[in-house]
Parts: sequence; C-alpha cells; structure tokens
Amino acid sequence: MSIQIQSAMISSSSSSKPWPTKLPSNSQRLRLRPKPPSSSFQPETPSGSLKRLVLTPEGRTKLDLSPDRDFYSFPRFVTHVDDGFLSTLTELYRERLKAEWEVLDLMSSWVSHLPPEVKYKRVVGHGLNAQELARNARLDYFFVKDLNQEQSLEFEDGSFDAVLCTVSVQYLQWPEKVFAEIFRILRPGGIFIVSFSNRLFYEKAISAWREGTAYSRIQLVIQYFLSVDGFTQPEVIKKVPMKPENNSLLDGIKRLFGLLQTDPFYAVVSYRNFKPLD
Repeated sequence: MSIQIQSAMISSSSSSKPWPTKLPSNSQRLRLRPKPPSSSFQPETPSGSLKRLVLTPEGRTKLDLSPDRDFYSFPRFVTHVDDGFLSTLTELYRERLKAEWEVLDLMSSWVSHLPPEVKYKRVVGHGLNAQELARNARLDYFFVKDLNQEQSLEFEDGSFDAVLCTVSVQYLQWPEKVFAEIFRILRPGGIFIVSFSNRLFYEKAISAWREGTAYSRIQLVIQYFLSVDGFTQPEVIKKVPMKPENNSLLDGIKRLFGLLQTDPFYAVVSYRNFKPLD
C-alpha cells in the first residue's frame, strides 16, 4: 500500500474657495491632506467568515429528496468501510489527537474510531439516529440534528480541540456553511479531520460527489476548507491498496474475512489559524 501526504488614483474634490497664497504650517498640512475615497479601502475578511460557495445548486442535489431524518430513522448497526480503512483512521487519530482534548465526532454512529487507550476530556457525538449514538460507549453525550436543514451548532466559540467527520462529508448539501461553523467552534490551532472512501449511500450523496472521481472528491473537500477564511492549507493523506497481480483464491478468502484492505483511505486535514508545533 502506498501512503502519500500532499501537503486608483485618488482625486480631490473641487472647491469654490481660492488656494491660500501662503504655505500652511505642518499641522495645517496634516489637516488639509485629503482622505482616500471609501471605495479604495478594502477591509480584511474576518477570520472564519465564508468567502465563497463551492457548489452549484445542481451540485447540491440528491436523488432521494426525502428528509434525511426519515432515511436514518432506523438504526444501522454495521460498519460502512473495511477494517483496513478503520485501522488506518484510528492510527491517524492516535498521531494527531492528544489526551485530555475535547473532541466533536460529527455525523457519528454506534462505533468510535478513536484510539481506545487514549483518554479525552470530553467526546461529543452528533448524528441522525439516537439509537445508534446511544450505543457508542465512547461518547460522553450526543445530539441529533440534520445539518442539511440547519447548519448552526449550539456550542460556544472555541469549544473543541478537534472535530472529526468520518465517511459522511458526501451527504452535506451546504458543506461550506458547516465548515465555517466548525471553524467557529474550534479553538485556535484546533484540527478538523475529514476522512472518506469510495463507498456511499448513492441516493443520499450530493450530485457533485456522485459524479466525481477519487481525485475530484479530494479536491472538493480541499475547496470546502479554502472557502472559509482562516483554515490552514489542507493536507491530504492517502492510503490506496495496490491492485493484486492476480485474483488468487487466498486473496478472495482474505477479502471475505476482512483481512485484505480493499477500501481506499482518504483524509483531508486542516487547522484553525495555524498548525501547532509538537
């Protein structure tokens, strides 16, 4: 398996009074100095503000137009990616998240992919099915909310050290607004990790994702980050299984029992304002 890290001119107004024949003093010169017109002043974009929208209206559409709460009304106690993907994800969390941090697991489910040996100060879960979230023993508490209906999160500014989103970004219809909200609730230097593979509920994924390739999906998530002022340059992590030279019986058995990773792993990582030095 291969692992890659990609890391105007100003014009004065006319006056009916004649110019003075005597040069003004220094203090008078300061008062007579014309102010630039307001159109020439470009204020800085506030950190965390949404600079632009990435998706077109068509790119946000789904094949299944029913509310997402209805689609997820029944619990699914299954994993949506293989064990190889999950072990890679847990190792990434082990490397990037620190003990005693406060973590928000966005669009979570009944299992946690956090390292079991690491103790965090608080782990908050979010999702669309309360039964699934209640089964997740790693969560200190959870809440249910449809982010496609309302993107605001009921947390104070700078509430978390890390926000995680696992194999779910493809379902967000207003990802730019969600990413801006995540920036707000992250502490300076806080990390946001978005991971995904090539699996999805096809009818619930947005058009821009359904019709994309692995490369275009990575670029899409990068653009989500870049649409919010203040996120650091996104870092891409890939772990793509090598194609087998031959489809042997042994490889088939390994795939059957989850011993051979077949799901490609992609993660896009960015920090609020700056990447802390270890």
